[in-house]
Amino acid sequence: MEDRPEQRRRLIGRAGEVAALTRAVDAACAGRPGLLLVEGPAGIGKTALVEHVLRTAPADGCAVLRVAGVSWESELPLGVARQLAGAEDDVSGSVPEMGRLLHRRWSARQERDPLLVIVEDAQWADVESLRAISSAIRRMTRARVLVLLVARDTPSEVTEPREEPPLSVLRTLDFLDGCRDDAVRPAPLTPGDIRALAQDTGVPLTPPAARRLCVHTGGNPRHAARLLAELPHETWQDWRPQLPAPARYAAAVRHRLAGCGDDARALVEACAVLDEAPLAEAAALAGVAEPLPAVDEARAAGLLTATVDPGRLLLSFTHPLIRAAVLDAIGLTRRAALHRLAAGLTADRKRQLAHQVAATTTTDTALAAELDRYARERASAGEWATAADALVRASRLSPAGSDREDRLLRAVDAMIGAGDVPQAAGFAAELECFPVSTLREVVLGYLAIMRGRPAEAEVLLTRAWERCDPERHPDLMARICQRRVLHALGRWDGPDLVAWARRAVELADPTDPSAVESEAVLGLGLAVSGRPEEAVKAYEAAAARVPGGAQPQRFQLGRGWIDLALDAPESARRRLEAAVPTSYRMGSTRISLWAQAWLARTQFALGAWDEALETVQRASARLAEVQVELVRPAVHWTAAEIHALRGDWDAADHHVGEAAAAPHQYEVMLVPSCLARAQVAEARGDYERVIEALSPVLQLPSRSSVDEPGFWPWQDVYANALVMTGRLDEADTFLKPYEDLAARRGHRSTLARLGLARGRLTGALGDIATAREEFERALGQLEPLPLPFDRARVGFAYGQTLRRAGKRREADTVLHNARDLYVTLGAQTYVELCDREVQAGGVHSPRLAPGLSQLTPQEQAVARLVASGATNKQTALELYISVKTVQYHLTHIYGKLGIRSRSELAARFRDPRSGVPG
Repeated sequence: MEDRPEQRRRLIGRAGEVAALTRAVDAACAGRPGLLLVEGPAGIGKTALVEHVLRTAPADGCAVLRVAGVSWESELPLGVARQLAGAEDDVSGSVPEMGRLLHRRWSARQERDPLLVIVEDAQWADVESLRAISSAIRRMTRARVLVLLVARDTPSEVTEPREEPPLSVLRTLDFLDGCRDDAVRPAPLTPGDIRALAQDTGVPLTPPAARRLCVHTGGNPRHAARLLAELPHETWQDWRPQLPAPARYAAAVRHRLAGCGDDARALVEACAVLDEAPLAEAAALAGVAEPLPAVDEARAAGLLTATVDPGRLLLSFTHPLIRAAVLDAIGLTRRAALHRLAAGLTADRKRQLAHQVAATTTTDTALAAELDRYARERASAGEWATAADALVRASRLSPAGSDREDRLLRAVDAMIGAGDVPQAAGFAAELECFPVSTLREVVLGYLAIMRGRPAEAEVLLTRAWERCDPERHPDLMARICQRRVLHALGRWDGPDLVAWARRAVELADPTDPSAVESEAVLGLGLAVSGRPEEAVKAYEAAAARVPGGAQPQRFQLGRGWIDLALDAPESARRRLEAAVPTSYRMGSTRISLWAQAWLARTQFALGAWDEALETVQRASARLAEVQVELVRPAVHWTAAEIHALRGDWDAADHHVGEAAAAPHQYEVMLVPSCLARAQVAEARGDYERVIEALSPVLQLPSRSSVDEPGFWPWQDVYANALVMTGRLDEADTFLKPYEDLAARRGHRSTLARLGLARGRLTGALGDIATAREEFERALGQLEPLPLPFDRARVGFAYGQTLRRAGKRREADTVLHNARDLYVTLGAQTYVELCDREVQAGGVHSPRLAPGLSQLTPQEQAVARLVASGATNKQTALELYISVKTVQYHLTHIYGKLGIRSRSELAARFRDPRSGVPG
């Protein structure tokens, strides 16, 4: 077997696969035999995965029987099975007989230790052997045997001879197809996994370099590890280095290419220069008059693949590494000539410029200026990633130092606009060495905003504003205003946001990106400032003149954001979904992440919690790459709350950690971070922790925009915690100004949420009639709104209050309605709370055995919680009663049951004769 050094390192990025394979081993050790396919391309880590699971098998270990299929024996019937059985050639060639033999021998072996049978390179095993193995496993019922078929999902790779697989191999592949319903398939590594792999090999990779290596290798750990070992470390510090293929892989590609005819070789080389190209363009570049035979030859060699559409045939490489190997093999002189020719063959300006740059080996003033003009055009359309790419190339082609610096500064600015913070941060040290200038301060200030550093951004943007001459550089003044808009958004300062946005619009040309992007946020600033009608009008007016390209993405985000805040979640969902994609219109990743954060919040509000978690998962994966700190807490907030409501505390705590923000960071980070902590604590019934989690919000120096109804639902959570911890006067004082503000705005959902807290407070003061009116009014506010969780939450608090006041029958009905909503949402935490409340009410109490049946319904509820390990304080919070009442009930419970301790009570509840359901 080939030595794979990467297998000796720690297993990276395989947690799910390890868990699946470990479950199969554990099942076999428990007497449930099975057959499992471990499948994937060469180098993906199948053997490393199996070896890892073997090393971590149960302490008593497994007996391992291991064989491997080989290509030259694939037509030998029962060849692999004979190795497994230790049988001689005189054994019958019958599949059933071999299956019985394997069954007998494996059954005997598993009597001593669990048996793990591993067939490596199962794609080369003869199908008769695989059938015999399958027959043997099917005969077993209570045997400790697991068969692992480790196979490639393709018959060969580029390092092997390319030929049509024989019929025997095709039959084997058909057999393996039937095993794929229960297969383990190691996934490609992510950029984060690639960074971890590089760290293990002593190579420090930046996130952009890891992302590039991941795409280049298809996430294949073998290819990535070989490139990390073969290339100098300084390669990874360069901006978008031209990565080669691993040496052995490249040699195999060259060997295959050498076996092709002249036309096929020319066509493959042309495709390497063009990357992905229509057949006509590739043929023209290659100088091949009749290209189809050449295409067929290149496809047969496993080098090219063809996508055929009506009237169009698109050529591409079967793997990025093949293109890299072919391109690297072309001499520099010929490669430059091909790029120059390719520039004249395409009508796409972006590709023209890329080919011209690739053909240029020295500085070029004219080409740099052309790239600069192109970058300005793409920036005007909001296509910041394309603009950044063009400006970096322009900077490197500029002979004058001042031009190089100016273009690189604008390139980094565009990278940040696209949301590629790690790439921008990689240039930060170089930018800080540039002479102090207004543009430098603006760019570094922009980077500080995206990193969530408000104090640093304030200093840099203030210096930029003070040193900029508005007469000479109105466009730069507009850009500073636009950065001030983002700074104000981070500080969640509505009036400041509006003021700077209007300045930007006044200073810049209407089509300038600074004006367009500021106008896209202006409506949000108006809404946050308590002017929602003006906000809606501003977006409606802007909709008629929004330019094309990527800019509509920004307006969809802003309008969707305020739609959610204004209790129109269905409209918000439609707009935010439109703001998420980035590929078709070359939109901004930064804007997409904000859209996903608020889309998840919208899906949560509408009760589509599974969709919300999927949205968070996609956004968090992208966040790990681009590291836009400003949006991170908002993305994870929703997932933390959903997992807590569903009782998945590990996942909830994970997202709380991911949402963490410090008091010195932006308010747009701090508030969702505090809400995530508070809402998880509320689901746990830990109301002291709720108050502690939200205290940083309460201590903000300015909260007028944060307190605007609809944006950050923190006030009702805080007020409810005050009531639940007995701070009734404090709760009353806290609630009044927010109730008045929500009433002035006519904000239904906020009135309902605050009504929940007011109803609880009034009930706690003993005025159940007024409490009932408060809860009914809150439910009435929610009636026309599609907000199922809010209705369930109000209903639960209403039922709990009625039950405490002795209105057991009313409480039973209200709690069952809330429970039904929680069941629909999958909020298991509150389903269980509703069940406890219903039991404490005693309207539908279960039949209990003598002894426990003499307890009152509330005593039963107290006894159940205390027996499960809850403290008196936790029991009091759970049942919405005082600690003294819990102590009072415990005294009576101990007396009635004739016991003297909590441990005796727990034992009584564990006794199956008690009749108490678990």
